[in-house]
Amino acid sequence: MEFFILIITLLILAETTVLVIKNGKKLLLNTNSKRSLYVDTSALMDPRLVAVAQTGFISDNLLVPRSVIHELQLLADGKDHDKRLRARAGLDAVRELERVVFFDLTIVDDPLDHTPVDDRLLELAKANHSAILTNDFNLQKVAATDHIDTLNLNALALVLRNEYLPGERTNVKIISTGSGPDQGVAYLKDGTMVVVDHASNKVGKEVEIEFQRLNQTASGTMMFAKLVMATSARTAKPKTVKLKTVQPKVKSTKAKSSAKSPRSKLTTRH
Repeated sequence: MEFFILIITLLILAETTVLVIKNGKKLLLNTNSKRSLYVDTSALMDPRLVAVAQTGFISDNLLVPRSVIHELQLLADGKDHDKRLRARAGLDAVRELERVVFFDLTIVDDPLDHTPVDDRLLELAKANHSAILTNDFNLQKVAATDHIDTLNLNALALVLRNEYLPGERTNVKIISTGSGPDQGVAYLKDGTMVVVDHASNKVGKEVEIEFQRLNQTASGTMMFAKLVMATSARTAKPKTVKLKTVQPKVKSTKAKSSAKSPRSKLTTRH
């Protein structure tokens, strides 16, 4: 009887522990505030930042130090033509990001002293337990040594890039016919649909294809390819035609034995 009571007590204790853990996780999720991201100069000069922000993938509040704005202004007034255009685009990006509704953008007033902008970003992020949004690979490495989280648009683009590019080859399995005439349909490992020309008779077979072009829209990515065997020129050995050498018949002109040599007529004068 005591053993039975002990088992029931342990079951009640285990169930209570599970409920406490679940409620604790809910409280943590409800009280979790947005993370702050300090944006550096390289990220603001990247035209992809505004496009990514407008999709809603960035929900953390953005903080732009005044020193970063000052650096953009210096580059916009510089002599380098390319940097001048990119810096002006970065200043315009600040105003565009202020209009995005998924987060708040705040310009932080930090002292404009001789401290390098990268060092100031590291100080602010470490002091406020925040992360840094940057495209600077070296800054990302330095931040990792200080255990500061970083977000990199180049890393995001690398993850989202297509596994195959036009001109590359791979093996796929044709699973059905396409909507167009003489087309077959295959799928890559990531679920991308591939339309293969001249593959309607290859259903159920694994073939080698070469990618030609891709069509990327908001609904997904579709790639178009061609069969390697159907498009690659088969270098067949040319048939060697033996030409019969016809030797011309040479008629031998044999001197006729009966041929009479012309006689010269002698005229005698009487």
